[in-house]
Amino acid sequence: MRDSQNIKETLARLENVSKCYGKLRALDSLSLSVNAGEMLALLGPNGAGKTTAVSLLLNLIEADSGRVSLFDQNPKELSARQRIGVMLQSAELPETLRVSELIALTQSYYQKKRAVAEICEMAGVADLLPRFYGKLSGGQQRRVQFALAICAKVDILFLDEPTVGLDIEAREAMWQCLRKLVAEGCAIVLTTHYLEEAEALADRVMVIAHGSVIAEGSVESIRSRVSLRRIRCVSQIEIEKIKQWPGIESASHDGQYLMIQTQDAELVTRRLLNEDETLQQLEIKRAGLAEAFLELTREQVK
Repeated sequence: MRDSQNIKETLARLENVSKCYGKLRALDSLSLSVNAGEMLALLGPNGAGKTTAVSLLLNLIEADSGRVSLFDQNPKELSARQRIGVMLQSAELPETLRVSELIALTQSYYQKKRAVAEICEMAGVADLLPRFYGKLSGGQQRRVQFALAICAKVDILFLDEPTVGLDIEAREAMWQCLRKLVAEGCAIVLTTHYLEEAEALADRVMVIAHGSVIAEGSVESIRSRVSLRRIRCVSQIEIEKIKQWPGIESASHDGQYLMIQTQDAELVTRRLLNEDETLQQLEIKRAGLAEAFLELTREQVK
């Protein structure tokens, strides 16, 4: 993670914002900040309020109360909108336009345009330029949507489930591009259900449930908030027997390895050592972001 001294000014804010859709309270006095040169991952169960929070910053909806600002301006201001790039989970683009025409059209809204060659290299769409958007596969369309989001040198990039539909190679290429953009000072707001993606990329994580922030901090700090530990080893003990031990959250096999999740790693480790003299390759790790997320939100989704 980059040193906090490299984090620049706050570029966007939600301050005590509430938003209701009829009787449903989507956001409940939520505050959020987006800083230059960092990737902020917004996580939460379906319906938590992530999309509503981003939609407010994009001027797609208005808050019922609280303050929304983009570069210390109202998000409605054209000068503010020209400094952001957006890649939504669903995008309705003219299917009869060629990819090159879509890029040119999108660039026309911006002052700080990127060269088409640079866009093609960053998004991997050089081979798609002459093709009609409607004739592309789902994964190819996602790459084009990413190209449109980065067709200008923006200060904030909003990405909603950006790697859905991409193969492994395309996903890794996008990750590399995002890291480069952040290193150059661009802020990125990432909403994703792929928790391994947030764990690999995010400088800061905000977990939202029922319209409120329930956890915020670095990936490491979020992981440290839960006591769950993962044990991996090679053992001759029957897995059904282990599942009956106190403190076992789950137990399974991954190839030759026994995988255990527990709240009491010390107790379980001692028992493994006592009951299996042939125990090998013992490894204990703190829970990953996925396990931490599930534990933090378990009570919230009931």
